[in-house]
Amino acid sequence: MPDPVIPRDASKPKFGIHPDVLKLGSVSFLTDLSSEMIFSVFAVFFTAVAGASAALLGVVEGLADLSASSLNYLAGWLSDRSGRRKAFTLAGYGFSTLAKVILLLSSTVAGLGAFRVIERLGKGFRGPPRDAWLASVADKSSRGYAFGVHKALDKSGAVLGPLVAYGLLSWLGEGMSTYRVLFVVALVPAVLAVVVLGLVEDKPGVPHQRESMFETWHTLSPAFKRYLIVAALFSLAYFSFSFLLLRAHSVGFSVKDIVLLYALFNIACVVAAPLIGRLGDRLGRPRMIVLGYLIYLLMCLGFAFASTQWQVVVLFVVFGVFYAIDEAQSKAFIADLELERRGSAVGLYNFVTGVVYLPASLIAGALWLLHPAGAFLFAASLSLAALVAFFRLRLGDGAVRQDA
Repeated sequence: MPDPVIPRDASKPKFGIHPDVLKLGSVSFLTDLSSEMIFSVFAVFFTAVAGASAALLGVVEGLADLSASSLNYLAGWLSDRSGRRKAFTLAGYGFSTLAKVILLLSSTVAGLGAFRVIERLGKGFRGPPRDAWLASVADKSSRGYAFGVHKALDKSGAVLGPLVAYGLLSWLGEGMSTYRVLFVVALVPAVLAVVVLGLVEDKPGVPHQRESMFETWHTLSPAFKRYLIVAALFSLAYFSFSFLLLRAHSVGFSVKDIVLLYALFNIACVVAAPLIGRLGDRLGRPRMIVLGYLIYLLMCLGFAFASTQWQVVVLFVVFGVFYAIDEAQSKAFIADLELERRGSAVGLYNFVTGVVYLPASLIAGALWLLHPAGAFLFAASLSLAALVAFFRLRLGDGAVRQDA
C-alpha cells in the first residue's frame, strides 16, 4: 500500500523560499555563533594552553567526528519512523548546549576532549531530522537555493563567532581568564537557539512505523547507495579543519590572526552558499558535487606548498567555497535521490562519512608529524580517486529521480 500523501504547506514564501528555512536558519545561526566562538580557538587552546600534542588533537577531532556521526542514522530512522522532525531536532540542539557547560567546569586535556566529543553527539542527533525538514518544505526547483540559504545563515553565526572571540582576546588578552569569559559568553546564544527552535511549528513527515533500521536500508534508492560509496572514499581525504588552522600558525599567523582567518573562511562560505545553490538548481546537483571535489583537490595541493601568509589567506577563501558546496549541495543531492526516507538517507550519509573521518584525522595527524605537506598531498590523491569513482559509478544527472 503506498504511503499517504501529506499536503504541501501553503505558507507564503519569503525571499523565494519557505519561511521555515529562515526560522531553522536563525536557530543554526545562534548555535554556530556559540560553537564557533569556541572552535576558532580550540585547536590552539588545546595544544598551546592545555599542553596536548598535535597527534592527540587528531585523535580528539577524529573521535569528535565519529561521535557526530554515531547517532545520525538512528536519529534519521527514528524521525522517518515516527514522522516527527521537531522533537529530535530540539533534543540534538539541547544536548549540544548542555555539553558546553563542561568548559565552565574543566580546562584539562581530558575535560576539553570530553566536551569536544559530547558536544558533537548533539550535532549528530539533530542533523538528519532537520535536513529532512528542510527538504520537505523546499520545492525541487529551488531546493539547492533553500539549502544554500540555510547554510549561509548557519555560517553567518560562524563569521560572527570568531569575531567575538577575536574582540575578547584583543580586549582582555590571551590569558586563561579570557578563555573562561569566552566560554561563558558562548553559552548564551546556545541557550537562545533552543528557545527559538521551541517556538517553531513542527512539520511532521510521513511515518513508517513498521520498518526496522535494516528494512529501511533495503528501501533506499540504488543511486543513493552508489553515492554513499563515493562519499565514503572522499571522506578519507577530509581531515579535521584544525589542521588548516595549525598550518596557518606554522607560516606565522598569531592566535588572534588565526581567528580572523577562520572568520574569513566563514564569510566566503556565507557569500558562496546561496549563489552555488542557485547554480546547482540550474546546472544540476551532480555537477556541483564534481566541482566540490575539484576545488578540494586544488586546495589541498595549495596548502601542501603554501609558504607565505597571502597564499594561506587565499586558500581559506577557496575552502569556504568548497564548504558551501559540500555541506549544502550534497544534502540537496541526497534529497533528490531519496524521496520518502530522507532523514534515514541523510543520517546514513552522515554516519558513514563520520566513521571515515576518524581514520582520516588519525592519518593526517601521523603524516603531520612526518611532514605537514604529506597530509595534504595524501588528501589530494584521495580527492582525485573520489572524482574518478563518481563518474565510474554513473552518478550524473541521470541518477536523479525525475519525480523528486
